Amino acid sequence: MKYIFGPISSRRFGMSLGIDLSPERKACNFDCIYCELDKAQKVSKIENPASINDIINDVKAGIEKFEFDVLTITANGEPTLYPYLDELIDELKKLNKKLLILSNSSTIDNKNTQNSLKKLDIVKLSLDTVNQKTFKKIDRPLDDINIENIINGIKEFSKSYSGELIIEVLVVKGINDKVEEFKALNEVLNEINPTRVDISTIDRPPAYEVEPVEYERLFELSKEIKNHHIFIASRKNLANKKESFSKEEILTTLKKRPFTESDVENILDDESKKIFFELLENGMLKEKIVANTKFFTTGIING
Repeated sequence: MKYIFGPISSRRFGMSLGIDLSPERKACNFDCIYCELDKAQKVSKIENPASINDIINDVKAGIEKFEFDVLTITANGEPTLYPYLDELIDELKKLNKKLLILSNSSTIDNKNTQNSLKKLDIVKLSLDTVNQKTFKKIDRPLDDINIENIINGIKEFSKSYSGELIIEVLVVKGINDKVEEFKALNEVLNEINPTRVDISTIDRPPAYEVEPVEYERLFELSKEIKNHHIFIASRKNLANKKESFSKEEILTTLKKRPFTESDVENILDDESKKIFFELLENGMLKEKIVANTKFFTTGIING
């Protein structure tokens, strides 16, 4: 089966069966410094695209063979460069599976892209920065791609999209790991109002010589993102730096910044966990599933 891979266990979306729209070669309009794929020339379209029938046949075979939570549309690069994406999504919807796409956001200002992605259950869009200079440095896009157009496209898309919108921020040491970057990002996110914000760093060998930031730094930066569900995607944890929270501190923190199960495990010390689970048992905390990830909060944030 050429066009599917997995299923794999995703920290963010559960068990995922991937659909690769460009399996033979990298096809991307970005050359991100953190990319796990080999360096390749930037392109504006996928050359020699696969037929929809070939892709659907592989997906059907995968559905018969595997159990999974979500079908994930991706590519060896950027999936929205696939020229038959709209028709493909229509065919995938007939299979009655939850559909997710992982996009770098580069074409989200295009009305056709927006209309296609509106049909999906979950849309994950990258937004590593809201600053054009940083954008050029970290994502290295084709010259005609501007961060302002991307931001405006995401804002426009979010107003009419009824599914789960995930914004992903990947942090690179010395590039977009400044508090000022995240304060500016927070202002934009408040206008976008996504379902969830994923903050991550490099955890696989990158294309260029750049470094990840520590989990502790991701957590500190995440505090600048106010009143959103935040998932910190990291294979590392705070095992040697657990925090002590009182009952009031837990309630105040979760009101502003819901915790995931991994946050509870990685951030709270043993006594704080005891208080946390007492609050949960007494109904003072609520659970909410956002794009297959469980959050704990004191109330409803962003719907």
